[in-house]
Amino acid sequence: MKFSKLNIAVCSVLIAVFLLVAGLFSSTLPASSSKHAIVRKVEVPTGTSVRSISKNLNKQKLIRSGFSFYLCGRFQIVKTILTFDSSRFSLKSGVYTISSDMKVSKIMKILSSGQQEYLHVSIPEGLTITKIGMRLEEAGVCSLEEFKAGAKNKELLEEYGIVTDSFEGYLFPDTYYFTPMMSGQAVVRQMVDNFFEQIKKVPGLAEKKGESLNYTLTLASIIEREYRLESEAPLIASVFTNRLNHNIGLYSCATIEYIITEIQGKPHPDVITYDDLAIDNPYNTYKWAGLPPSPISNPGLVALNAAQNPAKTNYYFFRLVDPSIGKHVFTKDFSTHVSEGTIINTSKK
Repeated sequence: MKFSKLNIAVCSVLIAVFLLVAGLFSSTLPASSSKHAIVRKVEVPTGTSVRSISKNLNKQKLIRSGFSFYLCGRFQIVKTILTFDSSRFSLKSGVYTISSDMKVSKIMKILSSGQQEYLHVSIPEGLTITKIGMRLEEAGVCSLEEFKAGAKNKELLEEYGIVTDSFEGYLFPDTYYFTPMMSGQAVVRQMVDNFFEQIKKVPGLAEKKGESLNYTLTLASIIEREYRLESEAPLIASVFTNRLNHNIGLYSCATIEYIITEIQGKPHPDVITYDDLAIDNPYNTYKWAGLPPSPISNPGLVALNAAQNPAKTNYYFFRLVDPSIGKHVFTKDFSTHVSEGTIINTSKK
């Protein structure tokens, strides 16, 4: 009788263990089929525990059981300790793409790999802080407002020795690989670090600091918005340099566009009116001689090279003669310029 009861007890325990193991195994299977899969971006902040991650995944319906995921994570940690594995298991911070048709083991592998998702974002030459921010927001990197706040952060500006009130002009146009949901400051830092690395390619520019660097960047930012043919950039730079040397207004529509879009926050104008040319603002190069207080765009290497090394000419005027390719004609005196056409330049949008 006792033997029979013992057998029953053992069998009950074995059945319970079997059911428990089966249940745990079942809960590590995908939460859904591929046909009905839910795909989400999952952020793992630095220092987040396995328990917190398991709760987050369960809440987003990416796994069957948060408890099972937690047990698997703890098991992996204990396993690496007991086997003296030098590459100790841990879930690494970052942003990852997780699908509900993945097994727990695959999700564990992804979150412990550190190979988080990167967003490929191309920033062309001549964009302003606002337009760059709009691209970043659209790509899912960070919000426009976060980026603008980072680009105007006083502590960050002081750290890089920037003498203006924003990083306008210092955000180098390039192709970047960002991670989703980055902070605005982190994005700005990456672009500014790239800027200081890239200007080493322009002879004499990397040595400039403070006001001297700001002067060249401001000139380059206007050139960037005016030229379309690379061969003409040094010629446009020569026109502006000659005007600056003789205290003649630059008369650049690009500066008017900057006032309208960046300072006044209005849409990009299709036509610059005479009322626009009369706007009382220090960035208005039709109203004031000299350069604006700071850059009006973020120039690339062509414009930076042109500003640093303008062509030696006696040109003081230029105007667009072939809008299809962006070709300009350059003249040295006003009478010739008038005979060639209008005195208002047409800048790139």
